[in-house]
Amino acid sequence: MTTAIVCAGLLGLLLFVLGLYVSAARGGDKAGAYPTDSTDTLFKRIRAHGNTAEYAPMMAILILICGVRNPSTWVQGVMVLAVASRYSLAAGILLSSTLGKPQPLRLVGAVGTYLTGIALSVAVLLTA
Repeated sequence: MTTAIVCAGLLGLLLFVLGLYVSAARGGDKAGAYPTDSTDTLFKRIRAHGNTAEYAPMMAILILICGVRNPSTWVQGVMVLAVASRYSLAAGILLSSTLGKPQPLRLVGAVGTYLTGIALSVAVLLTA
């Protein structure tokens, strides 16, 4: 259960730190702004937070359900990979020069999110 709690906590931390990062950028002239330029720093911050808000809550739920069911070593490994994938995706968005071009961390994070999300979903279903 410790692995599950730490993983859920890390997902929450990622979500709230990215939210704070967006709020900090919205100060002053950009208050209420929603840029559409994929090279804009605020746009990238908003997308990193938005994408995290779309996936992290369900990941945390799946991780915690698995955690209370005495997960096997492979499931615990998937939990850790799921969190690493979410951090990789957020970093890839924030570090890219433009969201209009591929970025390796983003790709790894996206593929990892889908694969680990499916694996965690199957793990929950198998223990139902």
